Amino acid sequence: MKMKFRKILMLSAIVIGTITSCKKTKVVPDVVTPPPVTPPTTTTATRAELTKDSIFLYAKELYLWNDKLPTYEVFNPRKFTTYPASLDNYEEELFEITKYSNPYEYKPGSTSSKFSYIADKADENPKAIVKSASVDLDGNGNDFGIRFGFYGTTANYTIYVTAVYENSPAEKAGFVRGDKITKMNGATFGVNFDAQYSAILTALNGTTIKLEGIKSNGNNFDLTLAKTVFASKPIYKSRVIDAGAKKIGYLAYARFSSMTNSQAGFDAAFASFSTAGVTDLIIDLRYNGGGYIETAEYLINLIAPNSVSGTVMFSEHYNTTMQNNQATILKNQPLLDRNDKVQYANGKIVTYYDYIANPYSVANNTSRFAKKGPLNNLTNVVFIVSGNTASASELVINSLKPHMNVKLVGLTTYGKPVGFFPITLENKYDVYYSMFETKNSLGQGGYYDGFVPDYSLSEVPANTIMYDFGNVNDNYLKKAIDVIAPGIVVTSQAKTMSAREKSLAVQSSSVINSDLSDREFKGMVENRHKRKN
Repeated sequence: MKMKFRKILMLSAIVIGTITSCKKTKVVPDVVTPPPVTPPTTTTATRAELTKDSIFLYAKELYLWNDKLPTYEVFNPRKFTTYPASLDNYEEELFEITKYSNPYEYKPGSTSSKFSYIADKADENPKAIVKSASVDLDGNGNDFGIRFGFYGTTANYTIYVTAVYENSPAEKAGFVRGDKITKMNGATFGVNFDAQYSAILTALNGTTIKLEGIKSNGNNFDLTLAKTVFASKPIYKSRVIDAGAKKIGYLAYARFSSMTNSQAGFDAAFASFSTAGVTDLIIDLRYNGGGYIETAEYLINLIAPNSVSGTVMFSEHYNTTMQNNQATILKNQPLLDRNDKVQYANGKIVTYYDYIANPYSVANNTSRFAKKGPLNNLTNVVFIVSGNTASASELVINSLKPHMNVKLVGLTTYGKPVGFFPITLENKYDVYYSMFETKNSLGQGGYYDGFVPDYSLSEVPANTIMYDFGNVNDNYLKKAIDVIAPGIVVTSQAKTMSAREKSLAVQSSSVINSDLSDREFKGMVENRHKRKN
């Protein structure tokens, strides 16, 4: 099956030498290391055939569920020849590999893997690397900078702007969350979604797009946006909310981008929270699909109390082959520094196999709290979540749960407790296999079905309007405030909707085609072992 992922991060690596023969407690099974598997010797193998061999042989040693994979002869990686483009065949092969992980990464009926993917390194910064992503993990955008939501049924639906990215063409044109779209490129949308899907996709992937509709202030608009490169920060909104005697800090965060892209915004927000005397937090991760573990760890340390410093935050659990340092195929993967340069030690290139002793043991992949920032002794932390909340976002929640009063408001999260780092083939493709599962200090992980919220509710109830991030009338934020300060009314919505509000009202709370709505990366990338010379 052709997977629709494209790369979100610039993390170069080069393959050297010749490719040789080449959880939940269940997830990391206690198995004997599988015997070496050797591809057929041939002098006529094509480059594509050798890459197909490598995709399978790396999986046999690195894939989290490698014990489920058959032998090379049974799998026959060279059989994937359906598509004219090599990448499409590689994606089909990787998807076939993930089917052996049922029920974790693959469920019958799925058309793509839930976690693993492969990306062409040619799609790199300054463009957003994944075609379906508006902004990559370094803050680089290359589209219109607007996120759409499709509400209703396939027979009768409405398109809304659900997020706008900083410095994007959409932001500069004045778009905000809650704007209603009635036309794209002159065509009216809203009936028979299945028939109109192709036209919507074409419009969103074009170099320009003409949008017509009603602004959140009630004014009509007719605007044309041109796709362009832009730099964007990941914080949608931060503010302090007064709820009776309580001071609540609110932070809406789009993605766990690089520390260079995220840290300044985090530090400024938490400094303002401290100055205001904030005692409780609301972290809005409703559209946050994850990103870098390093950045997630930083946010955890900003939220956590001083008292947990030095104790276990979370641990990464690789398969038995990797934990026992028997994944010798990693000798073919140089470990680059933070400037993407090859590193040397004792005159030899440092690789992912030998950069430290036993690099994939649990002991060497256990993170501990190290308090950051001025905010301490928080009473409550409420996370706003949805089905788009994944991976590094879920890691933050799971890591804090044993140590703080954590509550979730919204909808069940995506369910991605696994992470990866890139394996480079042909110096052209980066393969991201599910490699490890994370567990918190109590050994809790395995949330493949997502976290069920403590308070489950729709983002935008039927016959109400959509509010911007940080607006206390937003349905999720209103509930989160009530969890922290029960009975305290901080909303100001009129009891009777105005004519303007009626024209903007969402007719149904149901979201259709969430994959088309969600243009954020979903993943948990381990980049902390990269070192700077």
